[in-house]
Parts: sequence; structure tokens; C-alpha cells
Amino acid sequence: QVQLVESGGGSVQAGGSLRLSCAASGYTSRRNCMAWFRQGPGKEREGVAAINTRGGDSFYDDSVKARFTISQDNSKNTVNTVYLQMNSLKLEDSGMYYCAVMRGDCWSMDWVTPERFDSWGQGTQVTVSS
Repeated sequence: QVQLVESGGGSVQAGGSLRLSCAASGYTSRRNCMAWFRQGPGKEREGVAAINTRGGDSFYDDSVKARFTISQDNSKNTVNTVYLQMNSLKLEDSGMYYCAVMRGDCWSMDWVTPERFDSWGQGTQVTVSS
């Protein structure tokens, strides 16, 4: 079983920055794709960014390219941490952000759909105001 703990959400003005963290522990073997999803009020959950933890390849939704950066720190043997650096935040970036992990690898954002991911964090709220 995989445990995912997110942190780093908060309130920020448009144009500002936040960094989200997701610490993954437990049975992470063969779960090589970690991703961030977000869900705004009345909206479906959508993939924002993903990283293939084996090779470090990263993928982004078009709406966040050049503004968000996903990265990982796997220097600790038992915990793999994935970060989402969010810059130039916009009002439409507001929502609950979830970290998730998928069995196997991901190769593009086409793989980053909620039904493929079997472990989820509790979510962290991001609110962008004008």
C-alpha cells in the first residue's frame, strides 16, 4: 500500500508562486508514474503534470506549460518526494490539488487520467485571487 502526503497549498495573488510537495512511502515498487491532478468547483479532476520516476521524464498539460515544473527527490530510500513548483499563477489554477501514483510507467499526458491511478493523497487547496 502506498501512502501519499501532500503539503504546500495556500492562498496567493495572481502572478504569485507556490510549491507543492508529495511524499510517497510504502509499496512504491513498480509504481513509476507520479502525477498532480487538480479539481476546481464543479469541474472534473484533471491531470496537471506527471513525472516518470525511473527516468525523470516529465509531462505537462498545455494550460500549465512554462509555468509549472514537476520534479522529484528520491535520495531517501524509503520516501520519494515529488514537487510541483507553480509560478505565474492564474485565477483558473485554483482548486484542490491531488498527488497520485500509477502502477507502471507513463509516457505522456495521455496516460495521466484519474482512472489509471490507484493511490491518492488527501489533497491540498490552492486559491489564487486577483
